[in-house]
Amino acid sequence: MNTGTQATAHTLVLGGIRSGKTALAESVATTWDRATYVATATAGDDEMALRIARHREGRPEHWGVVEEPLHLAGVLETQAGSDHPPGLLIDCMSLWVSNLLFAGEGVLEFERNRFLETLTDYPAPVAIVSNEVGLGTIGMDPLTRRFADELGWLNQALAARCHRVVLSVAGLPQVLKWPAL
Repeated sequence: MNTGTQATAHTLVLGGIRSGKTALAESVATTWDRATYVATATAGDDEMALRIARHREGRPEHWGVVEEPLHLAGVLETQAGSDHPPGLLIDCMSLWVSNLLFAGEGVLEFERNRFLETLTDYPAPVAIVSNEVGLGTIGMDPLTRRFADELGWLNQALAARCHRVVLSVAGLPQVLKWPAL
């Protein structure tokens, strides 16, 4: 695992819907020399297309952008291969897990494992946004329960690999893990 210095610290930002988690992750990314925004969302309907447009408009113009709904490990591998890998802000794991669940059986496990392996050795900082699913009710249908299980397990794996973990509550950062680097 990348034991990290200030320059390569990986940060996981968890929170509920509209908790301010993306804004917190963006504030982390503004401290980096170079940043690339990795978006996992796809515009399946008009409302989601508007959300994506608002996110695009709110990003600093000098940030790179990669839109990738499934193959995050490939993004990390490509970016790591550059002469000066940028810091990556990945938004968000919730949509990524949803995309993987609909991509077919076996895809989620394969892509999740590749991403976790690649993340460990990424040579620049990474800020990852994810919804915290452990605070709600149990889903009524099998797909909702599987989504909550998969995202919860992914969040645990990410928290173990990230140097810093923050829970966003009403836009306020609640530090869960932030060692001195």
